[in-house]
Amino acid sequence: MGTTSFLWNFSKKFVTFGLITVTISDRYVTVVPVRGGSMSPTFNPKTTSSIGNISDDYVLVEKFCLNKYKFSHGDVVVFRSPLNHKETHIKRIVALPGEWLGTRHNHDVLKIPEGHCWVEGDNAASSMDSKSIGPVVLGLIKGRVTHVVWPPHRIGAVKSTPPERLSSL
Repeated sequence: MGTTSFLWNFSKKFVTFGLITVTISDRYVTVVPVRGGSMSPTFNPKTTSSIGNISDDYVLVEKFCLNKYKFSHGDVVVFRSPLNHKETHIKRIVALPGEWLGTRHNHDVLKIPEGHCWVEGDNAASSMDSKSIGPVVLGLIKGRVTHVVWPPHRIGAVKSTPPERLSSL
């Protein structure tokens, strides 16, 4: 009888812990890996290949901002690719809905449509961002990056301003 009650109690605690973890991850915060060098030097500062390396950064993503789509210039966000919904990207918000944006790569001026934002990677040379795919629908954003949580020597808050001004401004 003792073994059965131990297994039952352990199973209940394990399932409860699992449900709480899934709820927190789905609704409040989650941890995601950053692959590639498009956000270097903010994330993966030593990535030199398209394959990545074993020291990819892992970041904490908060989802409270999704409640009313409260974003600011410079926020780093995780979003689903508009071209392939199985892919996620991490980029920095450069322009918000209703704002005008001048681009240097083709000297256009465009107005960001309502319900969209303009995102760019910190490393313009290797970033597939709004310069390639256009404005991103706010509904595709999965959360805002707040902290680097791995590797240990890089743990810390993520600044909402890029290391240097982005190319499109």
